[in-house]
Amino acid sequence: MAKEYRKREEGNELIKRFEDHLRKKKAEFFDLDAYEQIIDHYMLRGKHNKALQAVNQAISQYPFSIELITIKAQILSNLEEYDQALDILDHAHTLQPNDPEIFLTKGSILSLQGKHAAAIENYEQALLLADDKDEVYYSIGLSYQSMEEYQQAIEAYKKSIEINLNHEGSLYELAFCLDVTGQLESSIEYYQKFIDEDPYSTAAWYNLGIVYNKLEKYEEALQAYDYAITIDESFASAYFNTGNTYMNMGQYTKALDTFRKTLEIEGPSPEVYCCLGAAYESLEQYELGLKYFQKAAKLDTLYDEAWFGAGACLEKQEKWYQALHFYNKALKINTENAEYWKSVAHAEFKVGNTVSSIDAYEEASKLDPEDKEIWLNWSFIYYEQGNHEQAIETLRMGFDDIHDDAEVFYRMAVYLIEAGRFKEAFTYLEKALILDFDGHTALFDFFPKVETQKALYKIIEQFRKENR
Repeated sequence: MAKEYRKREEGNELIKRFEDHLRKKKAEFFDLDAYEQIIDHYMLRGKHNKALQAVNQAISQYPFSIELITIKAQILSNLEEYDQALDILDHAHTLQPNDPEIFLTKGSILSLQGKHAAAIENYEQALLLADDKDEVYYSIGLSYQSMEEYQQAIEAYKKSIEINLNHEGSLYELAFCLDVTGQLESSIEYYQKFIDEDPYSTAAWYNLGIVYNKLEKYEEALQAYDYAITIDESFASAYFNTGNTYMNMGQYTKALDTFRKTLEIEGPSPEVYCCLGAAYESLEQYELGLKYFQKAAKLDTLYDEAWFGAGACLEKQEKWYQALHFYNKALKINTENAEYWKSVAHAEFKVGNTVSSIDAYEEASKLDPEDKEIWLNWSFIYYEQGNHEQAIETLRMGFDDIHDDAEVFYRMAVYLIEAGRFKEAFTYLEKALILDFDGHTALFDFFPKVETQKALYKIIEQFRKENR
């Protein structure tokens, strides 16, 4: 501890010296290691302009340092000055054509520009020169993945893992690609092979747990995570995923315990606080759920899931104005989430703002036209107003994206009956009865009058007899 403290104090003194030198514009010499510490200090804190200032001064003293030139390219990349970064890497290549770091950095920048094929060409050059080939294959895999060429990504990740059985990034991304390509079942055998070779590989056990979880084999997932935790009791991600598996199993109290363990190991995080909030919400302990969602929002005011979760807890308590306030906060951060628009629309409807509700449902329908709830709720607003024709037209708009859904057909039958368009109504009613006969009971919520219910019973019984 004393050694770490002394090192930290020396680092602080170095930064103070450098900043004094800048402020007073006095000549001062720093060795290469000192410059690297100074640059790292600013980069870690996201002070990219200060880091650029430091690296430029360093290069003025050490103009042939390939390492400094490469660092400058990384800083320029962070500042989104991609072309300038690539130019100085080309210059570095003329000075030292066999430095793998130049190709790796160039590949990374090209990938950020979306030029993944060119990035792969540079990574392949790096492969011929680099010692840590597992990292290079991992970068190649990420580029192929960005191009949605998943099979080639899989091959790259497998090569990375062959070199380094515990390469966590490759193990994780491999599971994702196998999931996308429908090869999850076969991946179990693949991960098991590595576990047989290295039974103490926490990464292999952890990723095996992820695969089982995605396959909804929750007991097997829990067992795999448990092995990972037994090997490394401070493996926070394994505790966190155990909690998510318990959530999937509906065992919310056990989920709470593992999420709390994650907090003990890693400290506060908005993601874990949100998971605690969701667990309490599922246990119908809405005040505690709200408390944790608010804790998450306090940690990160731009964490939209926290604001949305808080709104959901308030909605469950029918505190509509407060729920709307939090939903709007989530929506302000992320306008591309259909669920947020839908929740805002529902809350606006509940507080009597029908025009705002309609506008929000329209936005939701653009983002997720296959969500039948959007169309059913949107059209219901017009139905409530007695505007049956508009309700029909709104629901009909959803038919392009919603096919053969009994609930939608039953609802259309309701609207058509109310509009007096009986022949069309019976066509939709018949389609609905074919798809889900038992679902017809929902009709009677819309028609409380005994006479109408009797007429509907007669039609439904006739259909039953004809289709026995």
